[in-house]
Amino acid sequence: MPEKNTIVETQERSETDNMKKTEQEELFQKLIDCARIPEHSPGLMRAMSQGTPFCIGEYFFIHDDDWLMAIAYPLHGTYSHEDFEEALQEAIEQCGEQTLQCYAVAPDLPERLQENIIDRDRFYVLSVSAPIPARLRSPVRKAEQILRVEESSVFTPAHRRLWAEFMGRADRGEMASLAPHVRELYARTPEALAQTAESGYLRFLNAWDSEGHLVACLLLDYAPKNFVAYILGAHSRVHYIPHAADLLFASMIERAQAAGKRFIHLGLGVNDGILRFKKKWGAVPSLPYVMAEWQEEAENDEQSIAHDFALALLRSSTLTKRQILAMQPEQRPFAMFYEVEKNGKISWLCGTAHFFRYSFEHSFRKLFRSVDHVIFEGPLDDKFMADVDKNGKDLEPGFTPLIEQLTEAEIQKLERVVRGPEGKWARLGGLEAKKKADVREILSTMRPWCAFFTLWTAFLERLEWKCSVDMEAWRIARDMGKNVIGMENLEEQLASLNSVPVERVLTYFRNCHEWKLYQRRNLKAYLAGDLEGMMGSSAEFPTRTGTIISVRDQRFRERMRPYLEEGRTAVFVGAAHLMNLRWMLAEDGFTLRRCLPTMAHRLKAFFHNEKEVRWW
Repeated sequence: MPEKNTIVETQERSETDNMKKTEQEELFQKLIDCARIPEHSPGLMRAMSQGTPFCIGEYFFIHDDDWLMAIAYPLHGTYSHEDFEEALQEAIEQCGEQTLQCYAVAPDLPERLQENIIDRDRFYVLSVSAPIPARLRSPVRKAEQILRVEESSVFTPAHRRLWAEFMGRADRGEMASLAPHVRELYARTPEALAQTAESGYLRFLNAWDSEGHLVACLLLDYAPKNFVAYILGAHSRVHYIPHAADLLFASMIERAQAAGKRFIHLGLGVNDGILRFKKKWGAVPSLPYVMAEWQEEAENDEQSIAHDFALALLRSSTLTKRQILAMQPEQRPFAMFYEVEKNGKISWLCGTAHFFRYSFEHSFRKLFRSVDHVIFEGPLDDKFMADVDKNGKDLEPGFTPLIEQLTEAEIQKLERVVRGPEGKWARLGGLEAKKKADVREILSTMRPWCAFFTLWTAFLERLEWKCSVDMEAWRIARDMGKNVIGMENLEEQLASLNSVPVERVLTYFRNCHEWKLYQRRNLKAYLAGDLEGMMGSSAEFPTRTGTIISVRDQRFRERMRPYLEEGRTAVFVGAAHLMNLRWMLAEDGFTLRRCLPTMAHRLKAFFHNEKEVRWW
């Protein structure tokens, strides 16, 4: 009987998968047939965003994890605020009860979203019957005599070099700067080509010189029924040939006409230089364009707890599995990480916080889809953590307990900070914490490092900091079947913890009146992915000594390097370790780029002129 049930379940799953596949195929065909702008091309948008496309009425949406993109150009008819708002609300409901980071591109937007508009432009189009401008005919013929034009769908090392040269000129101010969303198009080109290889809609139009150098290149999308979309382009100054880009434009028009297209969609004006080039070829303005970014708050978003031993080991009470699962962590986009590349192999280096206010589960699940190995400082399974817990609560013979090294006034101040308001009036006002750490017991029975973690955690829990970044990442990696690795063994981790100077712990306790300031600064810097700001706000932590950090950094460097060279690896270490590990890995030949998960992070990086960044 169980075998029969299994067969039935397998058949049902297969039928469901086939239905979903058919629905997606029908959606893609609808979009291809009715596309009015490049963003209506489903293959391109899915490849560039990694999201799931769907339609509500005449409006196209893309969703993944905690974000939603609305393409507010109706497939039929004219744009309407009322129709778009109705479709948008339905899309938000379909995404589930969570806070969503929302984006929209549209000819216009409802009044409530006007203040969220971050970009304005126009689309430009070109007829496939457009002739080569008279003043360009001779230059194009000369370029045609010395360059070879061909189509391809593979991102080669030559394309990588051209992309790097082109964007490098923008970074150095030798040409107009590239907006963050335009840079992202360039960054995602290799993935987009790979993911659309089967359909062949996304293609390069390349110009090669006689020595095999890639002189210029256009990326085109042939998917829309009525037009070819010019997505982006680049030309070389190192291997410069005059009018190479004009030759490619002439070839693009000819090929679009041969493919039966009605016109060429040249996208946005972007900047004055690009717009002048498009108008030189006869481009005319088409639909208006605005882009907005905002957040839709979930109605029942609850603050919550993650599943962490690093906290549980160091807190005065534990939670049952049922209690943990009953709580829904509030999500935030993860920004404390870097893309690591060597020889074309991509991995990621992530900075963790043992204690934190929010969950990053959606970000981690997205990241882990691209990795095979997930590496941590050490194992985080129950047995390992229980051994660490046991050591932390086993005072060494002859050690003077911390309670005897603090004055009564210092202990009372520490109790007030850790436990919060107490007494009748605090209870009546709802200010008294339900769970309160026994500060004197902890100071009497625990090793210095364990007492620090336990009291600091109890303080943070009272302020609703109930998550652990590393424990959450460990759990998700195990759930997703990744190869989970710990770089240090129990003896190495305990040696590091037990080397924490007693005086640093005592100093931290004596400065407990500063803890609220520490946690506020720490929260802001971590969410922003601001590593330098993070270190400035938490350098006081007892465990952040030069010896502990530098010795472990070298150990981590040696043990993570083979996996990073293999690629498809995510490494999680305490954020403090990123300071040294970044330049250590650079010494080892790796290129590191800071990852930017939201438009807010991207705009900040843009305004601060950060060079090595990667949209995520």
